Amino acid sequence: MILINNKKILVIEDNPSALRLMVYTLEKKSYQVITASDGLGGLRKARDEHPGLIILDIMLPGLDGYEVCRQLRQKPETATLPILLLSAKAHQDDKDIGLRVGANDYLTKPVDPSTIVAKVETLLTGTS
Repeated sequence: MILINNKKILVIEDNPSALRLMVYTLEKKSYQVITASDGLGGLRKARDEHPGLIILDIMLPGLDGYEVCRQLRQKPETATLPILLLSAKAHQDDKDIGLRVGANDYLTKPVDPSTIVAKVETLLTGTS
């Protein structure tokens, strides 16, 4: 049995300044944050670290966020893991694709840190 840690969040983001802001924001709220800067690394960490939630950028080197999300949904151990897509892609089509491939929610950058925290808390508690 895999033990999921709801205080552990995996952030998959290739932009160093966006990543630093996200880590700072989440650690301030007592979350343990692990990071990956590309899709393949993110898939590996999701499998090895058993986070309670993933924050996933769409535009990543190698596998994009849509493909990462697709692959996470296909594996039994990550199929129900909450996934929050966070991207500069703001068109409704982009959001629709993200939700279709399995994301639980989608936020467009730039986003206020308090909005990220609110979404994380909502997704971790299973409320909408």
